[in-house]
Amino acid sequence: MLQELTYMRAAIAITVLLLVLQGNLGLEPEQETETYVVTVDSTNLRFNPSTVTLNEGDTLRFVWGGQALPHNSVEENGVFDSGDPERDLDFGHVFDYDSAGTYNFFCEPHESVGMLGSVTVLDVEAPMDDQPSNSTNTSSSQSMETAMNWEPVYAVGLIVLFSAATWRARIYD
Repeated sequence: MLQELTYMRAAIAITVLLLVLQGNLGLEPEQETETYVVTVDSTNLRFNPSTVTLNEGDTLRFVWGGQALPHNSVEENGVFDSGDPERDLDFGHVFDYDSAGTYNFFCEPHESVGMLGSVTVLDVEAPMDDQPSNSTNTSSSQSMETAMNWEPVYAVGLIVLFSAATWRARIYD
């Protein structure tokens, strides 16, 4: 009985050691992305800010509400388009990891009075699990990753194994 308990404790110790040596089990923090917000200065009919610099993977959001005049934001080459001019808007566009460059945008009803802006997207290295895109991003949402990450499943399995070994050791003590 004592020898079996010793083996059980050794198994628990090895399980804990393997868990520690495994690393953080796929819980690496994803590459941090940021959201940059552009609003409207209705008094001067300008975007605020009118120029934005961000990294690939970041989100550019256009947000305004309660405006006297309707506005929209349209990229000159169709990369993004918030739709018809509106008085209340919350529109976002995520720049993929292959979209470095400068993009000019405007408000359709007020382009002639200088309601223009630009966003510069800086090139960054894509996260390891990011799948390359074969098409131009024209929507505000990124595609969901289809491959399952198995590392958390292994972590749960190890926790279950550890719990079962501990429970069994307590029964036979």
